[in-house]
Amino acid sequence: MSEAAAESIANRPGVFTLTIRSKAALYAAWMPLLRGGGIFLPSSRSHALGEEVLILLSLLDDPNKIPLQGNVAWINPAHSAGNRPQGIGVQLHESEVGRELRKKVEGLLAGALQSSRPTHTI
Repeated sequence: MSEAAAESIANRPGVFTLTIRSKAALYAAWMPLLRGGGIFLPSSRSHALGEEVLILLSLLDDPNKIPLQGNVAWINPAHSAGNRPQGIGVQLHESEVGRELRKKVEGLLAGALQSSRPTHTI
């Protein structure tokens, strides 16, 4: 493989599928403190802060997958404190899809966002 081809592959964003089936799981994965919102993605791969990620999100009972783009803003290494799962927090790009998802999630979680229950990140 040529050096240019190897660099092209290395610079491609990772593509993930994430299925969230309950409001409790959504609460644990949602990252409201990130500008534009963010979502926690379980992953055992090695990631770097700022790395671009593409996510196909299935949310609750909605049969449609929501395509999201973002960048790694948080990393939970293996064996994180508080038994948090290994993975990454992805800050969503500013987009119409991202804004719609944020509104939907905030509507679904309503008062729970002020809860002191732990999440996957904080």
